[in-house]
Amino acid sequence: MGRDPRVDEYIAKAADFARPILEHLRELAHRALPDAEEAIKWGMPHFLVNAKNVAGMAAFKAHCTFVIHGDGRQGDAMGQFGRITAIADLPDEAELAHKLQAARGRVQTKGTAVKKARKPKPEIAMPDDFAVALDGVPAARAHYEAFSPSVRRDYLEWITEAKTAATREKRMAQAVEWIAEGKKRNWKYEKC
Repeated sequence: MGRDPRVDEYIAKAADFARPILEHLRELAHRALPDAEEAIKWGMPHFLVNAKNVAGMAAFKAHCTFVIHGDGRQGDAMGQFGRITAIADLPDEAELAHKLQAARGRVQTKGTAVKKARKPKPEIAMPDDFAVALDGVPAARAHYEAFSPSVRRDYLEWITEAKTAATREKRMAQAVEWIAEGKKRNWKYEKC
């Protein structure tokens, strides 16, 4: 059971009403998932098994949230269990423990807490004019071929969704420049 001091800090900074809720959820998660490690992901405490997200919690000004990854939406707002303003707003502990253990089981057997695997999106055909542009810059073609299918798809969607020929040309030129530098389509946001 790995505890992260950043989670202690997060709970300590939470509003008075939220601290007992977060402490309760933390203890419940560790009882249900004795092998879980804590981490801060997206600025919120999460519980991980095999370095994969199983559950997370957060505190806001007037409510808390709790999410069990891959378990589907349960409540009517923010997180699966709605707006939590008191421990009484949570489902029964046995039910939560069961859902946490089921998510852990999916992580251990499938490598993800997601219940159903997503179908891969269909391939986007390489437009002839973009292929010519890539071939004109060997470094761009080499990087493009080395990119994962999802990175290649990001570029192809961006180019093929252009509404005008001028926009398409501009996007292709920009794409070739970035690809030649080994940059993914949304490289600007990778360190956010």
